[in-house]
Amino acid sequence: MATLTDAKRVVIKIGSALLVDRIHGALRSDWLLGLAQDVAMLKTRGIDVILVSSGSIALGRGALGLPSSELALEQSQAAAAVGQIRLARAYEEVLAPYDITTAQVLVTLEDSANRRRYLNSRATLDQLLSLGVVPIVNENDTVATDEIRYGDNDRLAAQIALTTGADRLILLSDVDGFYSANPMRDPSAKRYNIIDDITAEIEDMAGEGVSGLSKGGMITKVMAAKTATAGGCAMAITEGSVLRPISALENGANATWFTAQGTPHLARKRWIGSMKAQGTLVLDAGAVRALGQGKSLLPAGVTDVTGIFERGDPVSITDSDGHQLGQGLVAYPSSDAAKIKGHHSRDIEPILGYPGRTALIHRDDMAL
Repeated sequence: MATLTDAKRVVIKIGSALLVDRIHGALRSDWLLGLAQDVAMLKTRGIDVILVSSGSIALGRGALGLPSSELALEQSQAAAAVGQIRLARAYEEVLAPYDITTAQVLVTLEDSANRRRYLNSRATLDQLLSLGVVPIVNENDTVATDEIRYGDNDRLAAQIALTTGADRLILLSDVDGFYSANPMRDPSAKRYNIIDDITAEIEDMAGEGVSGLSKGGMITKVMAAKTATAGGCAMAITEGSVLRPISALENGANATWFTAQGTPHLARKRWIGSMKAQGTLVLDAGAVRALGQGKSLLPAGVTDVTGIFERGDPVSITDSDGHQLGQGLVAYPSSDAAKIKGHHSRDIEPILGYPGRTALIHRDDMAL
């Protein structure tokens, strides 16, 4: 069974029902303080932490005195705009005593569906994590409409886990795991401790949520598990209303763990390698040696650029004899790549007129 003992990067999904009192629309301060203790505990062990948190609409609704019934789109977006400030401030205040810096990151489905936006999101999150920051991620409800929405933070959390190469995803839920049926209606329902393979039978069992507090229900959690585990990230569903839910999970609280298929690193390499290349970068002997040593591809080692591609597109990487070495997600469009090929990275800004990235393809975006 997966645990947090050897985790390196953990994504924790927090639903509105855990964070915000449904009746008064106020923060559950005691619960949030307990979560902050858990985050600080993980950070002291050298674990990167990302929080995917609902709650902005619920907080904004309370602040604006909007009805508890279903809101119109423009009301939801207005509530989100007001609530996002309160949500970010709340996390900042509870984590500051532990010398933990927070950052607000708002995303939409387009940010992962579009490779260019995906790479930008990945680069931003990686930089924040390298600086020891705890990103607070939420769907950008102030601008997202139905066609660009995730629609639930379970699947958003799974996508963030993939984007950042996390090895653990924890869904803090209103139920203590995955059951064969709704345990509130069927006393004989069985809770699974471990699920190694998400079969059609498992999917059929995930027909509904348990308490009705979760927006997405159990089916979205299984969809999140399919995404996360295919990307090499183990996922847990556990009951989140206790004051220190992560500590409770580590101490043996009921949960269902979905087993990762490989590692995040290998899964990402497979994904990159499976794409159709949109162009080719030809390397000199020095660049070939550098890639063999696990380094990124710099413009200086590129002798030729063929094809038409945009930033974030997959391109083939070959040596001077045309032997394919692998492929990767390129950091520049073909027009700019052709201009900077053969040049030192310090020359990028004078040539292009803007300070671009040092590498044409970062080693993390390459499958050899």
